[in-house]
Amino acid sequence: MSSDGNKKQFWKRNAAKVPGSIQHVYGAQHPPFDPLLHANLIKAGNKPPPATPGKPKKATTFQEFESITSDAWDVGDDDDELLAMAAQNLNIEVVMETANKVGRRSLDVFPLEPDTLAISPDASFASQSSPYADSRLVKSHSEAPIGSPREELRKLSWSGIPRQVRPIAWKLLSGYLPANAERRESVLQRKRQEYFGFIQQYYDSRNDEHHQDTYRQIHIDIPRMSPENLVLQPKVTEIFERILFIWAIRHPASGYVQGINDLVTPFFVVFVFEYIEEEVENFDVSSLQEEALRNIEADSFWCMSKLLDGIQDNYTFAQPGIQRKVKALEELVSRIDESVHRHMQQYEVEYLQFAFRWMNNLLMRELPLRCTIRLWDTYQAEPEGFSHFHLYVCAAFLVRWRKEILEERDFQGLMILLQNLPTMHWGNEEVSVLLAEAYRLKFAFADAPNHYKR
Repeated sequence: MSSDGNKKQFWKRNAAKVPGSIQHVYGAQHPPFDPLLHANLIKAGNKPPPATPGKPKKATTFQEFESITSDAWDVGDDDDELLAMAAQNLNIEVVMETANKVGRRSLDVFPLEPDTLAISPDASFASQSSPYADSRLVKSHSEAPIGSPREELRKLSWSGIPRQVRPIAWKLLSGYLPANAERRESVLQRKRQEYFGFIQQYYDSRNDEHHQDTYRQIHIDIPRMSPENLVLQPKVTEIFERILFIWAIRHPASGYVQGINDLVTPFFVVFVFEYIEEEVENFDVSSLQEEALRNIEADSFWCMSKLLDGIQDNYTFAQPGIQRKVKALEELVSRIDESVHRHMQQYEVEYLQFAFRWMNNLLMRELPLRCTIRLWDTYQAEPEGFSHFHLYVCAAFLVRWRKEILEERDFQGLMILLQNLPTMHWGNEEVSVLLAEAYRLKFAFADAPNHYKR
């Protein structure tokens, strides 16, 4: 196939090689569909897929496997698919109320009517039009049914979530909490108990020969994280070590990989906000009650797991997800700003040399923590936010420094700049402009293989 043909397929949104696409790792986290497990969801008249010829016992074997590892996926807990099928049972008023609170920060929300949530058409962020102001911009809409509670919450969360409702909003957006308010407390209690059950079962094995290398690497990486004032507190270090170790041994397809450790911090900080008013960086976490710390730890573990389920190919052997995304970033930048692309080519700067960290750490090493948290509000509101949309954010982020890049005239200067971009004083306004530009790029390029073709 010609190179032009490859590029067309690459940028086609529904093709197999979409930038940031998720290649499922078949293991505990991605079981093949088994009609026996979903029998309670199959309506009368809908026949399950036919069994594979010659393998009549496969379903039974898998069912036995599922019964002893049912924690790895919670069939029926919180899937959007199940929510859509059981919409008539949702407590919509409660979820709408939460969504309404989220929107009051920066969107003019009209009073709720029985079944609708109206948003002011001039709602905006950073002087940019809201990506949801025009119903034609469907590329960032969820697959969930139009008007569903979770979809309304996603729309309102895109432009940022107020601190006081961010913890519950993140739990809902990540899929950790079900939309049905009546089931939330029981789900939270069960999942928290499960997590501490894993600790009792597995954590003592951290010094075993089979796991000691994993634990040692985690122990080395945590002090390198930021903010130092937070992660170097002994109680916080302890919590992070448990979260990362338990995740690693439950995901043998990838295990622990450097970079995963950074993804705990935003969840941990946001969930601490449920219990304190001040900034968490200068707060003594050990002063919180033991029950609060246990809840924060378990919730951080499960939400991080939900995030990583969508980008696990970033961390499997050879990290193929990151390799694809860096290549996609290079092609995208060559289309949107050829001068920047040629300048880096001229001085032999490879995208992998600076963008690998952007993909591996989701820009957490390039932005202050406050900006990362604001960025993740939108990532969780976007379908495939941490995988597909992140590519466009990286492209917008690189082009944002166009002037500084073109002023550098050697390899060393370019690398120092790209690895130490001056974002220390960034706030919500700069992040909002970045997200608006990323949305524009996504709308221009998704499903448009010939757009800006050179």
